[in-house]
Amino acid sequence: MSDDIPSILSHVSLGTNDFERASAFYDKVLPTLGCRRVMEHPGAAAYGKAVPEFWVQTPVDGAPASVGNGVHVGFIAPDRDAVHAFHEAALAAGARDDGAPGPREEYGAPYYGCFVRDPDGHKIEAAFWDTELEG
Repeated sequence: MSDDIPSILSHVSLGTNDFERASAFYDKVLPTLGCRRVMEHPGAAAYGKAVPEFWVQTPVDGAPASVGNGVHVGFIAPDRDAVHAFHEAALAAGARDDGAPGPREEYGAPYYGCFVRDPDGHKIEAAFWDTELEG
C-alpha cells in the first residue's frame, strides 16, 4: 500500500456461511460509501475504493464462520448523507438496525454514524468525522 492511501490497515476480513448472500449484501451497501468490489476468488470478495481493504469470505479452514463478540468494522463515510444512505441500503438489503444514524457525543463532537448487523450478524458501522467540529 502506498503512502497516498490514508489507512493503517491492509485489510479486514469477515467470515460468512452464505457467501452468495453476503457478497450480494455488500455489493448493494458499500457503493453508498464510494466502495466497489475490486477483487474476487472462489468464496471470497474484496471491496475498496482502489485496493482490497475489506473482504467477505467463507473461512479458509472449512469450519463455520462465527460472529466475534466485541468486534465490528467501521467504514468511513464522506458525509452525513452517506451515513443515512448506508443505513437505508443496509436495512433494505437484509441488515438489522443496531443504532440509527446520528451524533454520539460520547465518541466526540465530530462523530456522526450508524450501526447495523449484516445478514451473518456482524456489526458494521458507517461514520463521518466532521473535522470542522473538532475543538
